[in-house]
Amino acid sequence: MPGLVWMRDVDGRAKIGITCALCHVDRAADGGPVIAGRARRALDYGRVRIAHYEARGRALAPDTRARWESWGPGRADVIEDVADTPIAIPDLYGLRHERLLTQAGTLSHASPLALLVRQETQYIQANHHQARPPRELVFALAVYLYALEPPRPSGAAHSSAGARVFERECARCHDNEVGAGDALVPAARVGTDPELAMGHARGTGGYRPSPLVRVADAAPYLHDGSVPSLEDLFGRARFDEGYTAGRRPGPVRGHSYGTTLDDAERQALLTYLASR
Repeated sequence: MPGLVWMRDVDGRAKIGITCALCHVDRAADGGPVIAGRARRALDYGRVRIAHYEARGRALAPDTRARWESWGPGRADVIEDVADTPIAIPDLYGLRHERLLTQAGTLSHASPLALLVRQETQYIQANHHQARPPRELVFALAVYLYALEPPRPSGAAHSSAGARVFERECARCHDNEVGAGDALVPAARVGTDPELAMGHARGTGGYRPSPLVRVADAAPYLHDGSVPSLEDLFGRARFDEGYTAGRRPGPVRGHSYGTTLDDAERQALLTYLASR
């Protein structure tokens, strides 16, 4: 299974470790070849953690079990914070074009060195500050991540009408060549769940507009994976109290952009996004 490796830890003990590939390598949606950089959206990381605790005979508090079970497939809370803030596992295509890293834009990405420092820090933290990777290895990983390319689009035809809708409704925030945003959008403006943006550990007060590379294959949507499809994202049903398709029953508010389009414009936008 990609992402699981046999290793010896800093104390010399044999163990199974995890790598980036556990969350960021998956098969194509049609069951085709394995794609490096594609989020493993079927991975239920919360249940994996529960199984890990149970296999080691460690007690797990009922509220902790309930929280981890609530994450669901394709989401993980990797932030050491008081609040429970599971986020959607992202694809890693087009990293070299992004100016902000992580959903809350906690890192400014001006060069490969920023990504190198990010990877090195993750390694150090994962090893409880007892080990540091060789700089050559971390730089090689950053270069590899820069080289990741997405699969070809599904074959959807480009929609000129949809491109015009995108320019009018979306391009103000999704403004660079991979559809990501070069500036944070304040959480109060986008209106989605503010927990991550305002969190103690990585809160920036806002969210980075997510890249749109192969966005039609990137469900679920929003930073916390609370919307299951683009149709729902641009529809108004998710604002209803009786909405049940989100992470939990009830409305999924925020990101109201595109939700007032008429049917023809909405379909044109969906067609255009499927071609990206």
